[in-house]
Amino acid sequence: MHTSILQNDDCFAVRQAARQVSQLYERHMSAAGVTPTQFSVLTALGLKRGQTMHCLSTTMVMERTTVIRALKPLLKNGYVSSVAEDGGRRLLLALTDKGKAKQEEAAQFWQAAKLEFEHRFGAKAAIHLREELFRIGTELSSQE
Repeated sequence: MHTSILQNDDCFAVRQAARQVSQLYERHMSAAGVTPTQFSVLTALGLKRGQTMHCLSTTMVMERTTVIRALKPLLKNGYVSSVAEDGGRRLLLALTDKGKAKQEEAAQFWQAAKLEFEHRFGAKAAIHLREELFRIGTELSSQE
């Protein structure tokens, strides 16, 4: 039940929807032993080898400390490697072979979550929503 103020609150609506979608993906991704955020980190690192923390946090649109929290278990489990450069001032991150295998395993569960979302929400509506959310994110980030 929403009050009229909350019904006109874009931030509340986006956050509420994000929590629901996140829970759906978390339910599926837990079978692979990674969170949706960790899966996205593995995927991002698989696209470009040797990313800095700054590059990864920019790609993920996340604060550096939040990225570090997501990275810790990935580093511990050997899915991601890190190499210090420039006298330890820069950390380069890369997906390991074990990380690539984990990302590929988790991709099956991610796909199942995506299909469940599309089934419940409608495939065309899901595509439109995703396009709109990326458009909003792009437009808001270009205004900063």
